[in-house]
This record gives sequence, structure tokens and C-alpha cells, in this order.
Amino acid sequence: MIQCKRVYESPTKEDGYRVLVDRLWPRGVKKTDLHYDEWCKTLAPSTELRKAFHGEAIDFAAFSESYRQELDAQKEEGKKLAARGKESAVTLLFAAKNTEQNHAIVLADWLRTLA
Repeated sequence: MIQCKRVYESPTKEDGYRVLVDRLWPRGVKKTDLHYDEWCKTLAPSTELRKAFHGEAIDFAAFSESYRQELDAQKEEGKKLAARGKESAVTLLFAAKNTEQNHAIVLADWLRTLA
């Protein structure tokens, strides 16, 4: 099971293996305060893509398509995380305010296709 959660939400037992999937460390969070098992920068969107989306140069559909293309170049890393999600819960941690349109949602969907 692969799920998404903001880094600012409290951890629960149901989270299972917690993976930070942002390229940058989340604002206002001390490294000693965030409970996570792995920081997977390789599966985060590129800096250019992230800036284009947050700067509203591209919409979510264009972002998702471009991000999936970036992810396809990281399939081996993705397969490891997808396999872990088959065995137990994996929670993708992200800092974005928008919980409906963000890279973690796209990543979770992409990981489910690899499983």
C-alpha cells in the first residue's frame, strides 16, 4: 500500500515505511523532528520542473506528464520502493500545501504501475 502525507502531519503506526520525496528539506522542520526512514531525492521532480510548476509556467497536467517522463528514467529506484509497498505500508512524505495536486500524488500513482 502506497499513500501520501504532508510532513507536517503527525506520524502514525499505519504510515509504515516513511519516505521523504522532496528534493529540498521542508521549511520549518528540524531534521531531528521529522520521523522518516529514507530521503529519496532521486524520485523527486527536477529543480527545473518544480520551479515551472510552482511558478505556474505549466499546469498540473503538463507537470504530471513531464514528471512521469523523469520518473521513467529512475525505474530501478522506483521498483525498489514499489516492492516495499507490496509488502507493507509506504507513506510518501511531501511538504506542498496543495494535497490534491502535487508530485507525491503523481509519484504514488507511478509506483503503483510498477507493482
